[in-house]
Amino acid sequence: MTSAPAADQRRLLDVQDLDTRLAQLAHKRRTLPALARLVEIDAQLADLQTALVTSRTAASDLRTELAKAEADVAQVRGRAARDQQRLDGGQVGAKDAQALTSELASLATRQAHLEDVELEVMERLEAHEAVLTDLEQAHAALVANRDEVVAERDAGYAEVDAESARVRAERDRAADGLDAGLTALYERLRGQLGGSGAAALRGNRCEGCRLELNPLDLEAIRARPVDAVVRCEECGRILVRLTD
Repeated sequence: MTSAPAADQRRLLDVQDLDTRLAQLAHKRRTLPALARLVEIDAQLADLQTALVTSRTAASDLRTELAKAEADVAQVRGRAARDQQRLDGGQVGAKDAQALTSELASLATRQAHLEDVELEVMERLEAHEAVLTDLEQAHAALVANRDEVVAERDAGYAEVDAESARVRAERDRAADGLDAGLTALYERLRGQLGGSGAAALRGNRCEGCRLELNPLDLEAIRARPVDAVVRCEECGRILVRLTD
């Protein structure tokens, strides 16, 4: 396009300022501090969950091992009790009594060994359950912390979204009625130039690229009609003349 009302071009700078503000708000929404903390917490939770599964499995295995050890001890105790009962009943011969006495001695040794095994398993289980309790408490605390950070994130989202809605409404009002061709060019350039499609020319400097125009280019721009749409030779943005 070659021309658009000078007033529309100046209003375009207000639209650009508001679009820049909207881009800043979008960046702020994507980079809320709470989001980074949530990534850290979720990684910690994943590690804790793995540790919990491992610890719970180990504790379960030890409970199974303890149940077997207890059953082994009970079986030996039961056998010893029956032998002692037969021996105490006095209804066995001398030979059988001798065999029962020998067996009781063997059972006592076996029982002592099995009780040692049972005690060792109990101690390992107790230590493991203490670790498991610590892991569960740490997990619960981290979940509670995550809930707090999620609430902080959501509050941040709400604040940014409310500000974005306000700025977007202001932007819509600022853009309302602008020259259609100027608006189309601006939007196309915004898409190509990272969100900035228009910049002011103040004195001899383009505020988009912060570079000074050479005197010949500046003279040529000022020689054009006030409604002529010109672009910066360096950055390509629509160059809005504020002073001539």
